[in-house]
Amino acid sequence: MNAFYQRHRFLLAFVLLSSVAGLSVGVAKVATSLYALDLAASELELALIAGAQSVGILLMSMPIGVLVDQLGPLRLFVFGSITAGLLYLATPLVAAPAFLAATAVAISLCMPCRFVSLNAVFMQQLERVGVAKAGWFRGTHMIGMFLLGPSLAVAVIAAVHYAGTYTLIGVAFFGTALLAPLVMRHYAPGPARTLSWRELRAQFGLLWRDRELRRVGLVEFAGQAVNQYYGFFIVIIALQHYRFASAGAAALLTVQGAAFVLALFTLGVLLHRIGERRFLLAGFALVTLALLGLGLTDRAAWLWPGAAALGLGLGMVQTANLSRFARIGGRLGRGRVAGINAFVGPAGGLVGSVVGGWVGHLFGLQFTFVLFAPLFLAFGCRAWLRRCSGPARPQFEQALQE
Repeated sequence: MNAFYQRHRFLLAFVLLSSVAGLSVGVAKVATSLYALDLAASELELALIAGAQSVGILLMSMPIGVLVDQLGPLRLFVFGSITAGLLYLATPLVAAPAFLAATAVAISLCMPCRFVSLNAVFMQQLERVGVAKAGWFRGTHMIGMFLLGPSLAVAVIAAVHYAGTYTLIGVAFFGTALLAPLVMRHYAPGPARTLSWRELRAQFGLLWRDRELRRVGLVEFAGQAVNQYYGFFIVIIALQHYRFASAGAAALLTVQGAAFVLALFTLGVLLHRIGERRFLLAGFALVTLALLGLGLTDRAAWLWPGAAALGLGLGMVQTANLSRFARIGGRLGRGRVAGINAFVGPAGGLVGSVVGGWVGHLFGLQFTFVLFAPLFLAFGCRAWLRRCSGPARPQFEQALQE
């Protein structure tokens, strides 16, 4: 037993920290959706509240990517956890949608300190633990966020209402600050970089100049847009259009999250066996079919297989993307790539929630799933056409690659 612990000490500590961090965020996300409905927020206010959860993440991810190598991930993670915990304690003090959106923005400013730090540590350790475990970073986080968080949120809200729920969320964030040294002490910082406008411009320039990073970033952007849209609006769709109970609506998140986590934990071996291109092609196909199914069905029963297929497909895409980001990080610098990874995902989340909510207001929240499908179909076409050999390739493949 002691030998097993010594061999897997980092992974065990990482699973513990990432799971608790994901659980606290998962409870908070569902609590925010339900609290917004309890405050009688309009569809526009719901979209703004959903987008508010990504604004700060979008602004701070690049700077935190620089600071990881300057200050170290431990100090950043602890600061972000404690500050966000205090803000969650303050969230129910004023019962108004505008205040909920404001606290969501403030909390989102703290989140990059947590997940950019975790991301950088895991990308460094991935070289040691192997590509088959590429999905473990997201998987351990998603266990709490999507598998356990939604159901726990409904139960906690029923027991202690929203004020008590946000208090427990704040306490959980404080707990992750105490657990952080178990994982963060494994990080070996790269060359220190000083946070400056020049360094930030270099970060964005890197995303623009490196074709592989740009392609991977675009897939990450789209995946997070769909995930954020589903995670926020499927609860509202289920409650308002299909008359689900709160527990049933939360269960749709759990099903999608379970499939997502299953893919992250188990399909890394398949990625290694069949290759990145075929693996991504299967993932893109699943996501496309799931989006069409979720958007076109008029029966509540079809939401369940749609949720499972979406989670499985996004999990496959995420597993491949994490491996690709880690490979690029070894070439361009892990702190830099971790910051870019943490930027493009929330950027997609912001578009998925705000723009998706606005489009949903025009065309219907459920039908908006269909409008996401062509993007993943295009990714799949590119993955398929890249199998072609020879100097001449179809012009539209070249357009897709750019």
